[in-house]
Amino acid sequence: MTEFRALIEVLATAEIEFILIGGFAATVHGSARLTQDLDILYSRSPENLGRIVRALERHSPYLRGAPPGLPFRLDEQTLRMGLNFTLTTSLGSLDLLGEIPGGGAYEDLRSHAIEVELFGRTCLCLDLTTLIRVKRAAGRPKDLEQIGELERILEEREEAEGG
Repeated sequence: MTEFRALIEVLATAEIEFILIGGFAATVHGSARLTQDLDILYSRSPENLGRIVRALERHSPYLRGAPPGLPFRLDEQTLRMGLNFTLTTSLGSLDLLGEIPGGGAYEDLRSHAIEVELFGRTCLCLDLTTLIRVKRAAGRPKDLEQIGELERILEEREEAEGG
């Protein structure tokens, strides 16, 4: 089971530049669906890669779904050479995404993120309109299923603001 509070505290304490995306971001916006992992879009600046490595090293990051014993080391070179990593950690499942379909990289989506308060920490979360757009672009069945619910949440917000 993923410990969302602990993962967010680790990321925020390390001052990692990231945006919450995916199922957890949908939950932040009011979705009733549960998610099993924390998806973040991270800045690929050299400083941020170092912060990610230092923050996660004590939480046993390993490639989710990889056979036990496969050589894997989460370090700055690994992050530079790759882009998206689906990890298991001692705190649960964490997806580190350097780029996402329909949105791009951290720098492309930073202006589409809102500040939210979670577990006593301020984090960036993809705004609802952009979250819907990137879920549609991802095209996975679970994303497409959630779009209807997110669109209803958006409509309710717009009605409340206009009313």
